[in-house]
Amino acid sequence: MQIGVFSKTFVRDTLEANIDAVKSKGFECVQYNMECAGLTSMPNAIDQAHCDRIRLAMAQRQIDMAAISGTFNIIDPNLEERANGFRQLRVIAESCERLGTKVITLCTGSRDPTSMWKRHPDNDSPQAWSDMVGAMRLAVQIAEECDVTMGFETEVNNVVDSAIKGRRLLDEIGSSHLKVVMDGANLFHAGQLPRMREVLDEAMALLGQDIVIAHAKDLNHDGDAGHEAAGTGRLDYDYYLARLRDCGFDGALIAHGQDESQSDDVFAFLRDKLVS
Repeated sequence: MQIGVFSKTFVRDTLEANIDAVKSKGFECVQYNMECAGLTSMPNAIDQAHCDRIRLAMAQRQIDMAAISGTFNIIDPNLEERANGFRQLRVIAESCERLGTKVITLCTGSRDPTSMWKRHPDNDSPQAWSDMVGAMRLAVQIAEECDVTMGFETEVNNVVDSAIKGRRLLDEIGSSHLKVVMDGANLFHAGQLPRMREVLDEAMALLGQDIVIAHAKDLNHDGDAGHEAAGTGRLDYDYYLARLRDCGFDGALIAHGQDESQSDDVFAFLRDKLVS
């Protein structure tokens, strides 16, 4: 596996300085965010020269763009905001070839009107599921037209909040352009942490063959908890990484949940786990 990092971990004045910081910590790849190139996370436009500058900076430092963020609330109660998100998603998808990546990361959204990362009781409603599937079909249509892959994450605060729902979504969409971002720290609802290995086993059994990238962070309790730096919490990393390997996954393992000051320790922790 390649050890990578969220590019937004490093706040710098230029995109080149941002990638220099990634390189200086030993990381081999990034899950990129266009904020690091002086734009917004979801830009309304990306000119070709900007794409070329990013790709050149990556190539010169031998850093791969494993994925790029295309995250917005795909079931936003505000329909205008939702439509704008899809326009911006297409902008990112149409830029991927020039940027040198094939993967865009998404979330499956929340009915919360203020944040896609907040749990809302309506997330469990049939209407939310129907809206999410319809929205994901639009995202996958964009992916197919641009020859990229959309990767969604199972996350306790979103509509797809379990591996079972993740499998259901993959089966309902039925496209090779939709895959999974596996995050071991985001799988545990309240009360499930004592069943850690069972929950990880279920996730890998249901989703393991569809993982496009994996995340490396940690949690100190279950529920809405996966916000800690890898190696500082309670996730059984030996088991998590072993199960990823068992699935045949050998792609980008993206560290996040840490601040810049923790990056040396996180990289060392993941490197040591991968070679042990």
